[in-house]
Amino acid sequence: MVSLRRHQLVRLSEAGWSAVLRRPWDPQARECLTHWAMHRLPLVVTRQPIAAPANGWIALGLPSPARWDKRRLALQVPRTALLCFDEFPRLAQVQGLLPRAARSAARELLGGLDACRASSRVFGSYGWQAISGLDHVRPGSDLDLWITVDGAAHADAVTHVLQSFGAARPRLDGELVFDGGAAVAWREWAEWRAGRARAVMVKRLDDVVLKRDTAWCERAGLAELVP
Repeated sequence: MVSLRRHQLVRLSEAGWSAVLRRPWDPQARECLTHWAMHRLPLVVTRQPIAAPANGWIALGLPSPARWDKRRLALQVPRTALLCFDEFPRLAQVQGLLPRAARSAARELLGGLDACRASSRVFGSYGWQAISGLDHVRPGSDLDLWITVDGAAHADAVTHVLQSFGAARPRLDGELVFDGGAAVAWREWAEWRAGRARAVMVKRLDDVVLKRDTAWCERAGLAELVP
């Protein structure tokens, strides 16, 4: 069985979509969901209620584009409704959606992340627009990345690359994702590691906790205490 994590995409089977559309949605939500079903577009794994795994259900989300008022639709579906798992596009696949003035900075960012051996994917408005082809991106939309990292030292190196992003717009945001799916907003990580915050918020699939050291993200014996 595939382990769930935040920002993971899920595609529903035909029977799964049929069951979703039989629910009593309001007209706007039904129109959006019908489009998603017709085009076999994915949904995203969200934070899971504690009881969901035991009950065989998965909490999913659909952040709709502007034509449906950017509503955030929440669904719960049984695991039997899943067809397959998928991922958000890589940064290289999304560059063409960025403002022309930001594309050079994005190429430099890609080079820096490659040098750090860090894998990045784009979620948020840019990621969804790349997937759906619909109007998710607005002039003020952030460029949201989730980047896999291997411990605190690697996260520090990746954060240094992110801080060097040379474009004012879009604003670069997103998360560092550690082993096991624990994630931290990279800007919060930078503040914490610089000593400007006493704790950092760590998001997992089913909870959010504050951490004051790095034992949670290091292999045994490599933990580094933060003053």
